[in-house]
Amino acid sequence: MAPMVHGLEAEYAGKIKFTFLDADDPQTDPFQSALGFQYQPEFYLLDADGRILKKWIGFVSAEDFKAEFAKYTQ
Repeated sequence: MAPMVHGLEAEYAGKIKFTFLDADDPQTDPFQSALGFQYQPEFYLLDADGRILKKWIGFVSAEDFKAEFAKYTQ
């Protein structure tokens, strides 16, 4: 999924900030805990205050991401 997600990152540059966490890196444990991380891959759409707007677990299509992003980038 990484190439597709990086493509979305380029497409939404300046509109949505993408941050990538390595689930195997112990330094990300506090973030994983705060987000309720359970399974890889997992994706979160957060607002400017860090509140979870949407959480996806497992495979997500580009169309599904774009449909959700459209709610916040109009």
